Parts: sequence; C-alpha cells; structure tokens
Amino acid sequence: MASPKAKGPSQRQLSVGEKVRHALTETLQRGDIQDPLLEKAVVTVTEVRMTPDLKLATAYVTVLGQSDMDPFVKALNNHAKYLRGRLSPALRQMKYMPEVRFREDESFDNYARIDALLRSPEVQRDLGPDDGDDNEETN
Repeated sequence: MASPKAKGPSQRQLSVGEKVRHALTETLQRGDIQDPLLEKAVVTVTEVRMTPDLKLATAYVTVLGQSDMDPFVKALNNHAKYLRGRLSPALRQMKYMPEVRFREDESFDNYARIDALLRSPEVQRDLGPDDGDDNEETN
C-alpha cells in the first residue's frame, strides 16, 4: 500500500519554525546588529518556514511604516550568518543550525487587496441589503 503524500509542513517543521521565529525576534529586538538601516527599523518576523530537512529557514519579515522593503531584506540577508550564530543558544537541541534567508512578507498586501475587493461597489451590489442580516423572522 502506497503512503499518501504529505500536504503542507509537518508538525516538526512548524514547531522548529516557531522556535526560530522567536529566537530571531529576540535577537532583532536586542539591537545586536551594527547596521544603520536596521538599528532604527522595527522589524517584525511574521513567519518562518522550514525545509523538510530543517537545514534551511525562510523568514518572512515586514518593517513598520516602510513601503519599500528591499533595502531591509537585503540588509538582513547580509547579516544572516551573524544572526545564525545568535540563534545557537535558543536552538541548541538541534543537530544542525539552519541557514536563514529573509524574504518580504507580502501576506498583508494580499489581505488588503482582498478586503478592498470585498468592499468594492460591485460586490456590495451583489450582496444586496438583506445578505448577512440575521434579524429576520422565519414564521
């Protein structure tokens, strides 16, 4: 009997990803990185996705109040080896320390786009005035 293919990350990947996210967040909050761009920025690590072998972590970040994320992502990727070393105490139970790559988190843009679509006049017209109104009696 063939085993079904795994859909999505394993529980181990999710657990390790969350530990890496916490460790990255603590390191970035301490301000250990000597970079003028990152020293003044409020960097938020929204998600960390681990590869199945747990050797590569992709960290999705956003910076408060910034629309152009490219310089911040490049600066974080330039300091990735330093940050990897700072993760060691928090992840000492792991056999291999994961390599960290930083990417811009675009999920907030997607949420805003979907919200704008749902609030558009065309969608509101299709919903009608009675849709979502639970106060009607059904006698």
